[in-house]
Amino acid sequence: MIIREITEDDWVAFFPTFTEVVEAGEAYAFPVGQSLEKARGWWVESAPGVTVVAVSEKGELLGSAKTGPNRPGRGGHVATASFMVASAARGRGVGRALGEWVLSWAREQGYAAMQFNAVVETNVVAVGLWRDLGFSIIGTVPEAFDSRSHGRVGLHVMHRHL
Repeated sequence: MIIREITEDDWVAFFPTFTEVVEAGEAYAFPVGQSLEKARGWWVESAPGVTVVAVSEKGELLGSAKTGPNRPGRGGHVATASFMVASAARGRGVGRALGEWVLSWAREQGYAAMQFNAVVETNVVAVGLWRDLGFSIIGTVPEAFDSRSHGRVGLHVMHRHL
């Protein structure tokens, strides 16, 4: 798999995955029913952040990640990131590859740590992956996410030093 910066063509190809994940209602609190252009504002980062895609050797778009500073100014030394994997590519190591890429990128950029602000507690695959990559749950905001299938569930704040 190849991980590289997103292009305009990639964004168009990734948009159905973005829509599918958001509308599933299990991982992101982004507004549903967005146009291609509105959704871009939620996913495609500008400098100093970056948005990347994972592409198979055959050119199949497998997933995407976005990363950059968690907060501006005095909080800019801590990175954050978000991830989406195409449903057809799940279980193939795409999320792990994107996670490892983001951690490496953040180290290279000089970030001191990475923090995920809102990992849905019922997203056990994501929680397990981030723990496996060295993240700890440092707190949970109770009932902060309205899961389509579980109702109101907590959002974990996850952190790791780089």
